[in-house]
This record gives sequence, C-alpha cells and structure tokens, in this order.
Amino acid sequence: MEQEAKSLGERLRLEILLARERVQRFGKATPLERLELAGPGPEIWVKREDVCAIKAYKWRGAANRMAVLSAGERERGVVTASAGNHGQGVALAARQLGVKARVYMPRSSPGVKQQAVRQHGGEWVEICLVGDSYEEAVEAARRDEAARGAVYIHAYDDLQVMAGQGTLADEVVLSGEGPFDAAFLQVGGGGLAAGVSCWLRMYWPGIEVVGVEGEGQASMQAALAAGRPVALEEVDLFCDGTAVRQAGQLPFEVCRETLARVVTVSNGEVGQAMRVLWEGLRAVSEPSGAMGLAGLLQERERWVGKKVLVVLCGANIDFQQLGAIAQSAGSGASASRTVRIHIAERKGAMLDLLDGCFGGLNIADFQYGKSHRDQAWPVFTVTGEDAATRAALADLPGRLEAAGLEWQDLGGAVEVAFRAIPLRGDLLGFPLFLRLDFYERPGALHDFLDRVVRGRASFCYFNYRQSGERIGRALIGLDFERREAREAFLATLPGRGPGYRKCRPVDEGASRRLLGQ
Repeated sequence: MEQEAKSLGERLRLEILLARERVQRFGKATPLERLELAGPGPEIWVKREDVCAIKAYKWRGAANRMAVLSAGERERGVVTASAGNHGQGVALAARQLGVKARVYMPRSSPGVKQQAVRQHGGEWVEICLVGDSYEEAVEAARRDEAARGAVYIHAYDDLQVMAGQGTLADEVVLSGEGPFDAAFLQVGGGGLAAGVSCWLRMYWPGIEVVGVEGEGQASMQAALAAGRPVALEEVDLFCDGTAVRQAGQLPFEVCRETLARVVTVSNGEVGQAMRVLWEGLRAVSEPSGAMGLAGLLQERERWVGKKVLVVLCGANIDFQQLGAIAQSAGSGASASRTVRIHIAERKGAMLDLLDGCFGGLNIADFQYGKSHRDQAWPVFTVTGEDAATRAALADLPGRLEAAGLEWQDLGGAVEVAFRAIPLRGDLLGFPLFLRLDFYERPGALHDFLDRVVRGRASFCYFNYRQSGERIGRALIGLDFERREAREAFLATLPGRGPGYRKCRPVDEGASRRLLGQ
C-alpha cells in the first residue's frame, strides 16, 4: 500500500506540472498577500482564491479535468454534483470549451452559488436541484451519467481534479515568498489538501502541512483513524463548501502521506477567522474559506515568528448568512462568556450588578424577562478584547462568587441563541416598554440607565445584542408600582440625552403583544 501511495504521489506531481498550462487558459494566477495580526504571532501569507472569476479555487480542478476530455466525451457532455463552487468551475469550463453540462445541486444550496453557476455557464449549463444533501445530488448525477452517457466530473476524487487544485500551490512556489514553515489547508473531500500538500512537500520537504476540518464534518480524520474512507452519520452544514460525508479515496491515499496531522475547528472559530480576514485584508470569506486560518489561529502561540501559509479558498456566501455570522462573531477575536446570574427581584438590583461585577467588561448581549415575583435570572454575554479586559473576564467567576451570587455558564445554550426571553405579564404592575438607541461606546448604556432609570422603576424586560454598528439598540421594559409614577416618568423622559440618540415608548399595541394580551 505504501508503494501504491508513493506511485500515486508521483503521478499527481506530474499531472500538476502538466496542469499548469491548461489551467492558465481559463483564469489568471491569484495573489499571495500578507495578513498582519495585532500582537505576537506567525507571519501569515494568504493565497487569495476569492478574487478569481468564480470567487473560489474550484475552477482549477474542473477546468483541468475538462480540458483533457476527448472529442467524443465533449460531444456527450458532462454531469456533476456540487454544493456550489465546483459547479461554478464546471460551468466556467463548459462555456469556454463549448461543452454541455448538467450540475446537480442540493435544494438547500446557497442562492448566490446557484446564481453564479447560471451566470458562468449561460446556455451551456443546466442546474438540477435535487435532495437536501450533497450525497443525494451525487446519487442523482450518477444516475444521469448511467442513463445518458455523460462524463461525470468528480468534485475531488479524481487525479486531474486534484492536479488542477495543485496549481494553486505551484503559484505559491513561483511567487518567491517561500519557503514556509507550515501550511494550514481546509479539508472537505480532500482534493485541495491532496494537490496542494503534495506540491508543497516536493519543494519544501520540511514544511508541516496541517489539515483543518469542521468539528461536525471531520471525514478525513475518520478515514485516517479507520485506515480507509468511511461515511459520517451526520454532517454539519455551516461550512457548506467542505460539508462532505466521506473523504475521497484518492485524496485520502495522498493526504495520509503528506499531512502531518488534522485538526478540527468550531463554527465559532471559523466565524472569528472570517472577521480577521475582513479586518486584515478587507476580504469577505465564506465559512469554508476561512477554515485554514481558523486552524492556525487555534495554534497561534505555537507558530510565533514562523512563516505560515493559509488559503482563502472561497467567497461565495449569501448576504443573509454573512450578516448572521458577522453578528455572532461581533466580539471579534475577543474572549467571551455567557452567564445566567441569580439576583433578587427588586428595584436597583440590576444596576447594582452592572456597577459591581461587570466593571471593565463589554456587555455584548443582555437578555432578561421577569418570570418570578421575588427572583431574577438575567443572562449576559460579556467579552474582553485586550489584555486588561480579558483578565477581567477571566476574573468574572471570582467576582460573582465574592459577591455571593449564584451563576451558571450558558455557553452554547439553545434558549440564549434563539433569544427565548420569558415574560410574565401577570407579575407586572404598570409596565412601560422603551426603544432605546444609544451610542455604542463603553459606558453609554450604563449612563442612560443610571441617569434616567435608577430609583424610579424596576426592570421587567431587557433585549439587547451588540451588532457592530455605531448605534446600539435595546428594547427595555420598566415596571412601576403606581400608574402616577409611570406617567410622571413619561412626562419627564427626555427623547435624547448624553450618550443616547433616541428613546421613545413602544406603542400600545406592541406593548400588549409583548405581554401576551
């Protein structure tokens, strides 16, 4: 088996060399850019596959495979299955070669990728949406292959496809920026990792090539553990470009010889890496495109002072998903903690908590709804972005315990993620809901609450999440003991003031809906 793997590696290196000229007929070389990090860290170079024609590296393998089709095969046409980026590569090559292509995609494929396949392929490509997973799309495409005699263009388990992806590494070598101490490569089916690692190891034998997979889609790790490709029972789809149930046989045979190891990253780590790419290069990455960087950032201290390569392999992301990821990664590379704290349900208790235990911390999310007459359980997500605030964050449990407060870590809690905020209207006296727009700076929200609310009412509801805008927006519920106190508060409530841009009562209909009336 070792001899077979070596033979495959030799064949792959030869095919990468031959692919160099073919691939350049379809697109230009992509840039290699330096990514600067704040503070100590590795010297990071990013291969910018996001700036090519299809905004992803997949054009390389598809173009190389289709360039070697015989005249008869071109006449029969091609068929493929894709989550999106490979389909765009096939579409691009089909149009330039004048070959008819059918691209099978899951019905859940991002709209931006479906539209891009249509745009690049034009009249030469037909999109067939089928099933809910990539595997179902593959099965449908294979049935098409058998029934109509079209040539199946595999997304990764094909020597010519792997060789095409390897031209990416060829450009890195020719850039003159090497050698590199390490490369962190995302792994889906394994085509990119196999082609790139094979070529890099030939030129720089001492390079450590690390495969990076998502925690819920680690098919290469499963294959390496089993000694052969095996199918995962479930696949997480957050990084949709690498959401493959089973690693390819050919990529596996190469990767087990060329990868030093494989690490896994969480969706949260991928989101943070996407933000680092945006802040450092103004590059928009799809989740899979940032996986390599996420793996490197996970080991940042280990590679301080070393030269490391990562690949931004794709930027095809729906705008709606981008917004959701940006919001979830709003704290950037900061550390964070989500806690539920038990306090007495009394006037001023919430502000006392903010004044004491949360001093020096950024509150990124605040959820609370009154559900008990005497007890309260507000939920806070707090972050620390520099050394001082990270230290304060690490000290938070000690602060809470020193204050005699019971608390619970709610990291990853589903009710927090979905903002399930309970509120019992029957426990309220004379409630008032306010829409507050305040300037997103340290202390602005606290200043409003301290100056306008303290001593006048109790909190019964709070819904705030940091969005990254200059203006923070919160929905606040206040409860008054008497109607007269509520009316007096309204009469003296300034519409704007120090630290906040606008504060206005919620209309009566919305208030009733919030109270379930």
